[in-house]
Amino acid sequence: MMDNLRAASNNVVLKIILALIILSFVLTGVGGYLIGGNDDYAAKVNGQEISRAQLENAFSRERSRQQQQLGEQFSQLAGNPAWMQQMRQQALSQLIDETLLTEYARELGLAISDEQIKQAIFSQQAFQTNGRFDNTKYLGILNSNGLTADGYAEALRKQMTTQQLVSAIIGTDFMLSGETDALSALISQQRLVREATINVAALAAEQSVSEEEIKNYYEQNKNSFMSPEQFRVKYIKLDATAMQESVSESDIQAWYSQHKQDYTQPQRTRFSIIQTKTEAEAQSVLDELKKGEAFAALAKTHSIDPISARKGGDMGWLEPDTTPDELKGANLQEKGQLSGIIPSSVGFIIARVDDVEPQQVKPLATVHDEIAAKVKQEKALDAWYQLQQKVSDAASNDNESLAGAEDVAGVKAVETGWFSADSLPAELNFKPVEQAIFSGGLVGENGAPGSNSDIITVEGDRAFVLRVSEHKPEAVKPLTEVTADITDRLKADKALKVAQAQAAKLVEELKAGKGAEAMKAANLSFGEQKTLTRNDPGALAQSVFTLTPPQQEKPVYSVSEDSQGNVVLLALDKVSAGTMPDEQKKALVQGMTQNNAQIVFEALMSNLRKEGKVKYGAAAQAQ
Repeated sequence: MMDNLRAASNNVVLKIILALIILSFVLTGVGGYLIGGNDDYAAKVNGQEISRAQLENAFSRERSRQQQQLGEQFSQLAGNPAWMQQMRQQALSQLIDETLLTEYARELGLAISDEQIKQAIFSQQAFQTNGRFDNTKYLGILNSNGLTADGYAEALRKQMTTQQLVSAIIGTDFMLSGETDALSALISQQRLVREATINVAALAAEQSVSEEEIKNYYEQNKNSFMSPEQFRVKYIKLDATAMQESVSESDIQAWYSQHKQDYTQPQRTRFSIIQTKTEAEAQSVLDELKKGEAFAALAKTHSIDPISARKGGDMGWLEPDTTPDELKGANLQEKGQLSGIIPSSVGFIIARVDDVEPQQVKPLATVHDEIAAKVKQEKALDAWYQLQQKVSDAASNDNESLAGAEDVAGVKAVETGWFSADSLPAELNFKPVEQAIFSGGLVGENGAPGSNSDIITVEGDRAFVLRVSEHKPEAVKPLTEVTADITDRLKADKALKVAQAQAAKLVEELKAGKGAEAMKAANLSFGEQKTLTRNDPGALAQSVFTLTPPQQEKPVYSVSEDSQGNVVLLALDKVSAGTMPDEQKKALVQGMTQNNAQIVFEALMSNLRKEGKVKYGAAAQAQ
């Protein structure tokens, strides 16, 4: 498959570059296509197998995505086998959909040429350094992923074909000019309206409420008057940043000796190469070099390696781990040394050592301060973990108080006031601490103090030991405590009903042409006209745009409520078409066409799933 791409990938320099091409697609899921079939499959889609390995790869990616998105909550959900199996099924469903789309695109005759594949590969910025391929990165990714150029190119072809299909669907929907104008006029419509407000709060002050009404409301709505679970807690806080450890010169010297490889730059060699198709061509080039011809000039005119040839054969600096096997086998050691003819998988190579940079070890003096900081941090961490263990042991041995833990920690426990889940003290506002308090495990019988907590580490550099001092379970507040609140609620309810009845009667009078007298009698009047658009916030604007446009210049009346809970009489006087800027109109059309295309695409997928023959294998249920 794709002889040109395979040949390019076998060039010596391209062997160093190849791997980085895989990066963006491995990270986004295309790497799953590169895994070969297996008898133990996850599913067969119209006879095409999705292997266990493909499913495991997709499941692993989805798991990582969920873990990053959910954070600490993920560990709780991951303990539920049913939830994990559901995630696995979602990963498999995505693979099935990809397979169905690929097959449908093939049936339509959609195709991606070799040239398109090559252009996509070489245009990826992730594979470039300063706009050009980075040989060292390329080879490192290739080795770590075990992928081939052909395998990757086939996966890329499938993805690009699917993208071509999706783009084709999106491109099929459109809006006529008249439709666009009508829709933009409707969306940008403006409405002239007047308002008259009935003050519900003022009416509430006039209402009366009996004790029986208060009692009945309380009995019927006790769940609205719950006092939340509350705690008082004692805690000891340990802070790693407070750990101060001294570092001696012998400590620094010992670290340097043990980690010298971290400060060592391995030997680097700079090679130039000339690659030819035949041995005879290589021999001819070698003869010219021996006669004194310039290596760079011969590389530009004779080498078939496209990247190094442009640079006179120069391959840049290579370390042992990134040097191709062909060059390692040539055993070139000294600057200026010229190889003989080196056979390779796609031809023959003449190589020259342009320069050798010996292994270099940074002297201790240049890294002294860096090592001192590392050793100090390491010793502080050791002391930190030891302190945590000692405090934990003390808290466990004396489970009746925090006195023993206080002695070991060298600090006094702090006691909080009463708090609930909604008012957790700032110093304890960490998820693990909150879970330990509200899980119930630290509370004794009948609200009495229970046991000390284990060490709770948060954000890596702080730790807590907790003890519940007092506890109040969730309970209904007594009637005496909520009487005033209930009274206000009942008065507000009564006032709202009075206002709504008054407004309904006024609307009827206004429609009958008797509005002036009725409004005057109610001591109400409409305010100045205001212009509302569909973008205006609030229930009033929404109510205005539900009204039928006025006919023959007669206002349309209605009732609504404002954000303060007042009842508002509305008089809609006029509806006029607004204008929409061209850029906004263009965005509107784009949004509508994309939405329509999404509907078409979902219908296509539904049909493909319905007509496709999917057979599930044992791997679909494996954990």
